[in-house]
Amino acid sequence: MKIAKTNYCHFLLTIILLALNPVLSIRFPEVPKDDSNQPLQTAVFALGSFWRSEASFGCLNGIVRTTVGYAGGSKANPEYRNMADHAECVQVEYDPRVIGFRQLLEVFWASHDSRQVFGQGPDVGNQYRSIIFTSGTEKSRLAAVSKEREQSKSKSSIVTTQIQQLEAFYPAESEHQKFELKQNPFLLQLMGNLPEEELERSTLATKLNGYAAELCPSRIQKRIDAKINDIIKKGWPILREV
Repeated sequence: MKIAKTNYCHFLLTIILLALNPVLSIRFPEVPKDDSNQPLQTAVFALGSFWRSEASFGCLNGIVRTTVGYAGGSKANPEYRNMADHAECVQVEYDPRVIGFRQLLEVFWASHDSRQVFGQGPDVGNQYRSIIFTSGTEKSRLAAVSKEREQSKSKSSIVTTQIQQLEAFYPAESEHQKFELKQNPFLLQLMGNLPEEELERSTLATKLNGYAAELCPSRIQKRIDAKINDIIKKGWPILREV
C-alpha cells in the first residue's frame, strides 16, 4: 500500500511534534527480548551509595539488568529510612557467556575505595561499607583471590572489603531504581516514557543509567552519543537499543 507524499510528510511532522511535547508524547513499550535460553546469573555488591553503584555496572556488555537494594543485615524487609544493619547494594543480572564474575569483580574494585573505613567519599555510615556477596564455593574463592590481589597493590593500608555469603537481597523502593537515568528527562523521553515497572526491568534503561552517570567505557559512551544524535537529526523520538 502506497502512502501519498503529503500524508507521509504530515505523519513525520506529527511524530516530531509529539516527541517535542512531553504531554502529548506516545509511549512505545520496550519489547522484551527472548532470553529464555540465556543462563543468567546474579551477583550482589556493596560499594557505597547504590545510586552510583548501579550505574557503574550498567553499560557493560553482558549485563541484562541491575537492581538496587539492601543486603548483609539481619532486619527483615528493610527500607531506605530504616535499613538497620543492612548495606546499600546493587544486584547485577548477567549472561556468563558474555561477561564473567571475574570481570564484575574488576569493576567492583575500580569503582570505589575499598580501603576507606565506614563509608565512601562524603557518604559516611555503616550502610556504605564494602562487601562482595557470594553464592557458592567458586565465587567465594574468586572473591578471596581478588581481594588478596587488591591488598597486594599497597601494604600501607588495609582493604576493608568483607566477603559474605548472600542470605537475602531486598530490592529498594522504586524511587531509588535507575536513579541516574531518572535525573535526565530527555533520555526518558527518548525511550518512550516507560512505566516504572518496565523501566526497572529494562536492559536499555540499565545501559542508559550508566550513560547518564557518564560511567560507561569511553567507546560505549561515544557510541550512545552517536545513536542519540542520529535520532535527534532524523526526528524519530524512540530509542529502542544502544
